[in-house]
Amino acid sequence: VAPTTPVCEVPSSAMTGTVVQMSCKETEGSPPSEYQWYKNGVALLEKTGTGSARAANITYTMNKRSGTLLFNTVTKNDTGEYFCEASNGIGLSQKCSVKQMQV
Repeated sequence: VAPTTPVCEVPSSAMTGTVVQMSCKETEGSPPSEYQWYKNGVALLEKTGTGSARAANITYTMNKRSGTLLFNTVTKNDTGEYFCEASNGIGLSQKCSVKQMQV
């Protein structure tokens, strides 16, 4: 079953240095969807090892299976437009509407 449009939860504003968790979920897809987050239209990298993540200055953890995007400490650099895409290899992938987060 192809995924339906996911529901994205993105805070509209956050204080610098706080923990922010965004979530993305859809329930129709079978097999279960994997989720990819985008910031300003660019796919966010999944944090794999400490080396590459530190080099890229990645300050978040993205879980493709649960759809969560977790920022341990947000900075002004994390301000932007976020959306997520659900896909399970069947039918078209589905995106939620873009939401702006201001830090």
